[in-house]
Amino acid sequence: MSASDHGHTPAAWTGVTIAFIGFCISGAFVVMAKPAGFWAGMVVVALGGVVGLIMRSMGMGQAPKGGTRTQAQAQS
Repeated sequence: MSASDHGHTPAAWTGVTIAFIGFCISGAFVVMAKPAGFWAGMVVVALGGVVGLIMRSMGMGQAPKGGTRTQAQAQS
């Protein structure tokens, strides 16, 4: 793994996309002065992190530092 492929995994892209949508939701509700909508967007942001971690644990992310992937995971 080189420095140029850092974070370019399905887990990273999915987590960041969900978090970005949450930030957009929160930002819109800040402008509309609706605190409940803001917090709902922040829940979506947190959900993005959880989804990214779950996908990483399913083998769709980078292997932990010093860790190795199994042969089956490396081929898929």
